[in-house]
Amino acid sequence: MAVSDGNKCYQFPKDFAWGASTAAYQVEGGWDADGKGLNIWDTFTHQGGDRVFKNQTGDVACGSYTLWEEDLICIKQLGLTHYRFSISWSRLLPDGTTGFINQKGIDYYNMVIDSLLKNNVVPVVTLYHFDMPQAVEDRGGWNSEETVAVFEQYAHFCFKTFGDRVKLWITINEPYILAKYGYEDGVFAPGKSKKGFEVYQVAHNMIKAHAKAWHAYNNFFKIEQKGLVSIALYSDWAEPFDPNSTEDKEAAERYLAFHLNWFAKPIFVDGDYPEVMKAEISNRSKEQGLQSSRLPEFTNEEKIMIKGTADFFCLNYYTTRKIKCPSSENVPSYDSDRAAEGLKDPDWPISGIEWLAVVPWGLRKLLGYIKELTITTW
Repeated sequence: MAVSDGNKCYQFPKDFAWGASTAAYQVEGGWDADGKGLNIWDTFTHQGGDRVFKNQTGDVACGSYTLWEEDLICIKQLGLTHYRFSISWSRLLPDGTTGFINQKGIDYYNMVIDSLLKNNVVPVVTLYHFDMPQAVEDRGGWNSEETVAVFEQYAHFCFKTFGDRVKLWITINEPYILAKYGYEDGVFAPGKSKKGFEVYQVAHNMIKAHAKAWHAYNNFFKIEQKGLVSIALYSDWAEPFDPNSTEDKEAAERYLAFHLNWFAKPIFVDGDYPEVMKAEISNRSKEQGLQSSRLPEFTNEEKIMIKGTADFFCLNYYTTRKIKCPSSENVPSYDSDRAAEGLKDPDWPISGIEWLAVVPWGLRKLLGYIKELTITTW
């Protein structure tokens, strides 16, 4: 396949991987089938109250749990080389722990993996795509340090069960989205919104959980299975609204620090949060009369444990924003801490989703930024 920008023709390499991606809750359905446990999206959508568009649920979704063979036909028709899907944690382990293993869940994912391989499609498996078992949430969820160990056990179980065939693993999909929308804005499950506090604690624990899972694979499975493990980060590109404005340029840097580098810097660079993030939240916390920063700190041992826990860089990019430095109240909130307002350019074409402006050049800029961020460590 080749593309042209009017001046040059660019050819995709012959070994370029073409894939598609899904998530368990979004496609599987079968929300209570064959011993599956309740997850936080089951609870969130069943509560009603217009929390979801037209009070829809994922109870049936695309029906992939019973219609997988039809999905496989589509995958083959598209000529995909890779297929990324997520495992429903509560379908395998209904209460989130290995004390209760659902064999029918294992059978389902074995069938998916084996049928992909039989058709020369590489499975890429995500361990966590927003759908925590409700039983784990009831014990504290991502707010609790205990969940770090529970996730490590779940990851170890998946590596042991499927790792003889799965060679590409994603621990957590888009931790930014889960932390911001699930624990700050309250519009994603589990629907919490203690602004400026839980968003950081949840992210803190997810970073540690990811690192623990990576080490579990590296220590117990990598030599024999020879797979790779990473985390899927999401970020827009941040373009200063006024390229001549120092305030807007600094706001764009903050936007990326609070969006991408929040997770990328600890994992890919040095085991710790961006300096601007630590400074902004610490200063605002003091001004708000708090004795300590709302952003948790990693211990020296944790920094060492977290640094370098990825075998490849996995990025989900959707769009670009023009960033302005807003006037904001000094109240505890993620948006106030970031102090960077993201806007769409009215000249950018819009996709079928209102917020999704089509800005392909932003991806190139973002990839260049990531290259510079990780150039000394990768």
